Amino acid sequence: MSDIFKPRDDKDLEAIIQAALSRDTVLEVIGAGTKRTIGRPVQAGATLDISGLSGVTLYEPNELVLTARAGTPLAVIEEAIAATGQQLAFEPIDYAAVLGTPRGAATLGGVLACNLSGPRRLCAGAARDHFLGFSAVSGRGETFKSGGRVVKNVTGYDLCKLMAGSWGTLAVMTDVTIKVLPRPETEETVLALGLAPADAVKAMTAIMGSRCEASGAAHLPAHVALRTTAGKHHAPVTAIRIDGVAPSVAHRVREAREILGVFAPDGATLSGTASTEFWTAVRHVLPFAATGKAERPLWRISVPPSAAAKVADDICGALGGEAMWDWAGGLIWIECLPVENAGAGIVRRAIREAGGHATLIRAPAALRATVDVFQDDAAPVAALSRRIKQGFDPKGVLNPGRMWAGV
Repeated sequence: MSDIFKPRDDKDLEAIIQAALSRDTVLEVIGAGTKRTIGRPVQAGATLDISGLSGVTLYEPNELVLTARAGTPLAVIEEAIAATGQQLAFEPIDYAAVLGTPRGAATLGGVLACNLSGPRRLCAGAARDHFLGFSAVSGRGETFKSGGRVVKNVTGYDLCKLMAGSWGTLAVMTDVTIKVLPRPETEETVLALGLAPADAVKAMTAIMGSRCEASGAAHLPAHVALRTTAGKHHAPVTAIRIDGVAPSVAHRVREAREILGVFAPDGATLSGTASTEFWTAVRHVLPFAATGKAERPLWRISVPPSAAAKVADDICGALGGEAMWDWAGGLIWIECLPVENAGAGIVRRAIREAGGHATLIRAPAALRATVDVFQDDAAPVAALSRRIKQGFDPKGVLNPGRMWAGV
């Protein structure tokens, strides 16, 4: 069993990484470990657990800014800001359901390091767009800072964008500052029933090009929708979320119904708790929860919406399985049957033809060790990634190989 290091403060963390450098010890970096099974297994000599670096250190609701230790549970953050009527507008996914890990244990630092965003990304942007600043210790054992506590901060390089999506391979964050936004007063979800995926994408595209200002657009086939609050309709559902102040919501809901009516004569509405629960299911991919089927590979695929229906049809047709669409078709979740290499060759070929990228979110460790979990970058981008890794972590002490060989 490898050693577990749990720093109490920034100096502790710096000392641990410096000691690892001197002993040529590889560290697997985790917060709560909720996303530990995503990516290639790290063959580490020790585990660096930052869950002890926890707590909100600054929250100014009037300034829409919050600073917290990187190991602070996301549930603690969301509870604190909900008390003042605010939210994380990028609506981060919790992978607990699809990975079979404890719900609500994910840390704020982990969410930002993986750049996790939910349905509201359509209108609010990704996690990286709400990431204002941080403190961290690099793989060189050096403490550094970037950004600040104001929304408009243009001093120096914007390293927040670099850290978001690096999966702990460049540095270990200790403190992070994020932007928060007011929670909408009310929300309603307009449903179009019975659409095929290609028509659903056209309907969602029409909505996103209108004045409806939708904060969510998803399509679920009938058998997938059955696992949500929209299941009572026993039909494919194309869902559009409209939120904000009540008079505005009412007006935009009417407009959304008119647009969707061109594509589907049958419709319905989800209000209140039913709407909230539906988007919670979409956000956390609850229809593809690991319960009883953890052996089924789960792919997260991002493509141009115009290609979404064909990509899903090609992959599901070849591998078997189910799909659901988020981000107006730009994000596809595909849970396929257990097949050799999780069908990676078929998935990658479909992605190359459409343009986009795919990540294998759920698969056994032995499979993840042999299959490219993350999308292969083009040669120039891959070379740049290696140079960045070399600059921040020249001896490869932090999560080496987690994303790609040497990165």
